[in-house]
Amino acid sequence: MKLPNQFYRPLAIGAPAPYRELPVKVERMIHFVPPHVEKMRAKVPDIAKQVDVVLGNLEDAIPADAKEAARAGFIEMAKSTDFGSTGLWTRMNALNSPWALDDMIDIVGAVGNKLDVVMLPKVEGPWDIAYLDQLLAQLEARNGVTRPILIHAILETAEGVKNVDAIAAASPRMHGISLGPADLAASRAMKTTRVGGGHPEYKVIADPQGDAPRATFQQDLWHYTIAKMVDACASAGIKAFYGPFGDFSDGAACEAQFRNAFLLGCAGAWSLHPTQIDIAKRVFSPDPDEVAFAKKVLEAMPDGTGAVMIDGKMQDDATWKQCKVVVDLAKQVAAKDADFAKIYGF
Repeated sequence: MKLPNQFYRPLAIGAPAPYRELPVKVERMIHFVPPHVEKMRAKVPDIAKQVDVVLGNLEDAIPADAKEAARAGFIEMAKSTDFGSTGLWTRMNALNSPWALDDMIDIVGAVGNKLDVVMLPKVEGPWDIAYLDQLLAQLEARNGVTRPILIHAILETAEGVKNVDAIAAASPRMHGISLGPADLAASRAMKTTRVGGGHPEYKVIADPQGDAPRATFQQDLWHYTIAKMVDACASAGIKAFYGPFGDFSDGAACEAQFRNAFLLGCAGAWSLHPTQIDIAKRVFSPDPDEVAFAKKVLEAMPDGTGAVMIDGKMQDDATWKQCKVVVDLAKQVAAKDADFAKIYGF
């Protein structure tokens, strides 16, 4: 076990010191780009103006014979684009793949000072984080990287979910954790072929009432896992994210899944298609009416103590804390997004 006084020390001579606190950033959507496709790379400068994070994907959905082209395309994309305040991430290949080591050596060597976060797939325990943590420190030191590159884990296996608390606290490089529902479903032997979202057969049925038809209610397959992931992330001071929603034609279901995740505590979700960008932007920005009410509570209780009646409901220090979460997030969104700044009145 690493002792507390060693936790924030660089793991390689010459590597930058880890962050004590995560940089405050709005990350409502992590937009995936296949960097081996030239026409998609050409759209990145415009996409970067619309999204909070651009991620160059090297792993799933990239054919085996295109892995090296995807890596080279990501480096070209990173070098040629001014991302401004938009985050630049990559999803590397899994640690047990033949491409993982070269992913990190080549990318950190070429664009380490532009790279914000490495998304690590198939994380099963803190040992996976420890390996990448050490490797990144060595590569940062070798290449003169001046700020630490963060790690974002994906929960895609039953073992990863079991170990999520240890994963979240494994390193000061930890940025957050995303749910990977498709691989997780396979790992658990769940009987669904959907990528995220609910399933019509996962439901409860109302008690019989004579001969009347019995109502049924579809349930959320991912509620337990998201809640467990959110608790692990919140206790470690990092962010939780919903992952992919695979049915691009069903915007309503995508929005419902994203909103469930937002209400449970997630900071954002993946956008795999341009139509999902606006959904994520809308869902993971606090509702303007909620913001207005929360501001009213904070103004009525400036020091966060006591109790007041607002709109016929009692508000006390517990609801003050809830309202502060909403207002703080709204301020962060407003600082990033001028449209929401006008809506919120900041």
